[in-house]
Amino acid sequence: MRTLFCALALCGLAATSQAAEFTLSSPDMRDGQPLTQVQVYDGFGCHGENRSPALAWHNPPAGTQSFAVTAYDPDAPSGSGWWHWTVFNIPATVHELPAGIGPDGKGLPTGAIQGRTDFGTSGFGGACPPEGDAPHRYQFTVWALKTATLPLDVQASGAMVGFMLRANSIGQARLTPVFGR
Repeated sequence: MRTLFCALALCGLAATSQAAEFTLSSPDMRDGQPLTQVQVYDGFGCHGENRSPALAWHNPPAGTQSFAVTAYDPDAPSGSGWWHWTVFNIPATVHELPAGIGPDGKGLPTGAIQGRTDFGTSGFGGACPPEGDAPHRYQFTVWALKTATLPLDVQASGAMVGFMLRANSIGQARLTPVFGR
């Protein structure tokens, strides 16, 4: 009996370790590779297309009630990083965002909201590190959340969105491309 119990316990551990990993992918960028001018901001001395990348996520954790997507530069010389994009209240049935979501939210799933970036506007704000800095990391993260909605609106700052995401996260998947000039 004891041998049977141990065998069943080991089978359970093997099944658990084979669970699919929560992942994020994009045809527009690669982890650890430089962003193209398509995802670079057009302003602050940068000259790019300021176009949000297409994103797709797979195998979210059980219990996911909604998703959020953020783009954050932890290397910005601000003392608190730089929020380039926050999108929240993405329904749990949605597993991708198209490229080129506008500041008006065109292209977002119904109910999803874009918060304010550190550029001071809603919508995607591309990479734009200071000239001469070492390449910055741009963390594109999809968050699986235990709540269907966050009590925030389009005026929510990146810091407020980040606080609410950490309080409600049950999983994250990330891509971190880089960019320097």
